[in-house]
Amino acid sequence: MTILIKSKKQIEGIKKSSRLAAATLDFISDHVQAGIDTEYLDDLIHKYIQENEGIPAPLGYRGFPKSSCISLNNVICHGIPSKDLVLKDGDILNIDVTTIVDGYFGDTSRMYTVGEVSDEAKKLIRVTRECLELGIQQVRPKKRFGNIGFVIGKHAKANGFSVVHQYCGHGVGVEFHEEPQVLHISTKKSGMRMKPGMIFTIEPMINVGKADASVDDTDGWTARTVDGELSAQFEHTVLVTDSGVEVLTAGSTV
Repeated sequence: MTILIKSKKQIEGIKKSSRLAAATLDFISDHVQAGIDTEYLDDLIHKYIQENEGIPAPLGYRGFPKSSCISLNNVICHGIPSKDLVLKDGDILNIDVTTIVDGYFGDTSRMYTVGEVSDEAKKLIRVTRECLELGIQQVRPKKRFGNIGFVIGKHAKANGFSVVHQYCGHGVGVEFHEEPQVLHISTKKSGMRMKPGMIFTIEPMINVGKADASVDDTDGWTARTVDGELSAQFEHTVLVTDSGVEVLTAGSTV
């Protein structure tokens, strides 16, 4: 496995793309309302990215038909925006965007709620965000990648939830998907050691019920919980620095 150590020029380019990805999620927030369909949200995302001199990376990637992934309620990831998916009170959804700016990629996702959601949904979203934050705290030079999945799995299970094991984080920046794979459930002190200049995503997907995902035969993309229970996800692109970690899609240093 070869993990690319990014140059200063590459890091600056990836930071710029990551800022646009984060800004896109900020922009779409006010438009997430009951009665709005997810294709309309995707159209707004597409336009916003283009107006800010970016390209939506998902569009056409391995045949994916839209500019973002919008995953609703029991959809774990890779939900395809559609006019038929109309938001209603009580829904939760993940919006996942990846931008290309000057050839560099930035990748992030966030949970949104529509109206008043259940207490179970609120807890799931809170714990999933905490899982991401705990994972980010493990990013340091010389630490092992397995520590990320270890703390995520421990926190999710302690709160009665499960961690999806069929999808993982990944290297990003020069390509959409690079090495390494970043597991969200793993053994402590396992895996390769992190080095300054590595850039990758952490994107835990946490389920209320069973951990398994099932991909729809109809489109070959939409991954759902096998038991119909809720799922949540948060994602950041992070850089291993000389002394710790910088969250590129949040514009802050942890």
